[in-house]
Amino acid sequence: MTTLTRNYISEISEISKSQGKSVTISGFVQSQRNLGKLAFLTVRDASGNIQCVIDSPDLLEASQSLLPETPVRLEGDLVESPNGKGGQEIVVKSLTSLSTVEATLPVELAKNKKIDKLAISTLLDYRPLTLRNEKVKAIFKIEAVILRAFRQFLESRNFTEINTPKIVATGTEGGAQLFKLEYFGKEAYLAQSPQFYKQIMVGVFERVFETAAVYRAEEHDTTRHLNEYISLDFEMGFIESEQDVIAMQVELMKHIFKTVEENCQNELALYEAKVPHFEDIPRIGLSEAVQLLKSKYGWAPAKESEYEDLDPAGERILCEHFEKEEGLDLVYVMHYPLAARPFYTMPLGNESGPAKSRGFDLLFRGLEITTGGQRIHRYQDLVGAIEARDMNPELFTEYLQCFKHGMPPHGGLAIGLERLAKQLLGLKSVKESALFPRDLNRIRP
Repeated sequence: MTTLTRNYISEISEISKSQGKSVTISGFVQSQRNLGKLAFLTVRDASGNIQCVIDSPDLLEASQSLLPETPVRLEGDLVESPNGKGGQEIVVKSLTSLSTVEATLPVELAKNKKIDKLAISTLLDYRPLTLRNEKVKAIFKIEAVILRAFRQFLESRNFTEINTPKIVATGTEGGAQLFKLEYFGKEAYLAQSPQFYKQIMVGVFERVFETAAVYRAEEHDTTRHLNEYISLDFEMGFIESEQDVIAMQVELMKHIFKTVEENCQNELALYEAKVPHFEDIPRIGLSEAVQLLKSKYGWAPAKESEYEDLDPAGERILCEHFEKEEGLDLVYVMHYPLAARPFYTMPLGNESGPAKSRGFDLLFRGLEITTGGQRIHRYQDLVGAIEARDMNPELFTEYLQCFKHGMPPHGGLAIGLERLAKQLLGLKSVKESALFPRDLNRIRP
């Protein structure tokens, strides 16, 4: 068997030390300028781009047919140039077109300013192409680094990665936010979260995490919502309270931001994005936050709610307050009403008035990026919580098995990857940070 190798082909980002030598690169023609006896190609690969000069009559003729995005392989001498990116360019000696381009581009990819001005609908209609733009592509390089940092940190803290089903028999949070599907004559759903399985696996590994898509049938078409998104989940056992979960996430977020800053300098620069630096993240109770917003900022929720809560404007103002007062654009909001949280959420206990929970959210620059809390771990308490929501415990028989036979105090959380990236980069919509977004109106491409 013959093994093919690409060792002789250099990545553009790696050839800077080869000045004066012959190099071979493969990539896409990003742009072309013809000046009679000279032609300048900008060639892009996954690592970057470089200017290439053509002065050979034969190659000049061949280059005339190269449309933007034509895949090419070229060989030439890397030389010093004041006009080339990084002060270098390639003088082309050999040029091969690897494919043909059948049509002109519907949008201009080479100029970031052109991409920035596109309507979101246009950006997404041509997603297979617009993803090639360096600024759009940068979003997903950063998300890949976030995922890697998430795994690195949790594995270093003795968490075990798991992969749970996305076709389920019942919803973890109930309600109408479920995508139903027909499953061999039975009714099933797409998973809202891996919550039940995470809790079950705490009884196995004690600390677990997962990175996977989750599905919410929310009829919202906003800059904040997706119907399919990537959820970064972890669950941990033998905790004292939800504060142990928060403490773990604080260290996790520090690691994620540090890793992104160290590995994505060019990508962050494209968005002029600043990575947060902090030793800790402030915490505030929901009731205290509501009173603060009302008394100091005259805030009132946009819609009347059955429960005390923050609307998007309230989340934004609260983050602006902590940024102004403490120089931090992250804040935990704790002790949400028990009735507003899933049935498995641990009650706070010993409070007066409506029951509160040990559930919390993490807000980042005005948007909730995390929901978490301590869970109920005693079997009878959990059965009682299910019945209190007018649900039948028999529908949760498999889930309840592990609690019936002993579960430790535990808790966990979920981070929305796309929301985290959106806020870090200052994107207009979470749809921009989804590779191929699924929302109320979009199921293609």
